[in-house]
Amino acid sequence: MVNYDIMKLAEIGREVRADIVRMTAAAGSGHPGGSLSAVELMTALYFGVMSHRPAEPKWPGRDRFILSKGHACPLLYSVMARAGYLPVAELTTLRKLDSCLQGHPSCLALPALEVSSGSLGQGLSITNGLALAAKLTGQGYRVYCLMGDGELQEGQVWEAAMSAAHYKLDNVCALVDYNGLQIDGDVENVMGLAPLAEKWRAFNWHAVEIDGHDYGQVLAAYDEAAATKGKPTAIIAKTVKGKGVSFMENAAGWHGKAPSGEELQRALDEIYGKGAR
Repeated sequence: MVNYDIMKLAEIGREVRADIVRMTAAAGSGHPGGSLSAVELMTALYFGVMSHRPAEPKWPGRDRFILSKGHACPLLYSVMARAGYLPVAELTTLRKLDSCLQGHPSCLALPALEVSSGSLGQGLSITNGLALAAKLTGQGYRVYCLMGDGELQEGQVWEAAMSAAHYKLDNVCALVDYNGLQIDGDVENVMGLAPLAEKWRAFNWHAVEIDGHDYGQVLAAYDEAAATKGKPTAIIAKTVKGKGVSFMENAAGWHGKAPSGEELQRALDEIYGKGAR
């Protein structure tokens, strides 16, 4: 396993959480709950795992990332800004007219993105195409795809899962943000997924189950995925919707609701400690 600076990742993750609540508050809309739940997954990916060059976003040798659950773009925009793809100050333009930070990712507005996304269920198919292209052209890049658990109710996801296994796309890593909630409530009540790891394994994937808020487990899972040959890997990360902001945690109502000014300050006080910036 590579030696990672977990304390540094945690510091970046704290700033990302603060960015998410600030951005959605400034916009007056957006999706904080499912953005906050995947902070550790994305911070570890962009600052500890993926090979990429913010100054050269279309570098041919880069690893690719697809945000299939496009509504969680506040998380992606923050991570990209903190990595150097765009100014951090630009984050507060989320969802504003003429902003490059649209309410769902647009590669026309923000060319550093691999693809526009937001129509749920499509990301893994796109991921497969990029990964298959790498295999056919002899390139060594890996492709990562973040999906929501409610998104796995889409049939296209399982068609893509079958295809990735068939073509032995061991350069594919699917990340499942398993926070248990979707816009209509509890995932298991809307359309149950359990037992989820067994489903991926039945499709001939290597499946890893982790605590998605434990950087050690997250990083070890990424290492395990990279070491797995002959089949794709699904990292099933058990997470908490709204993680890091107590009044948002495990509350489906914060799926697509922005904090008010008072709620923003309460959230920042919790993220940074009392007397927050």
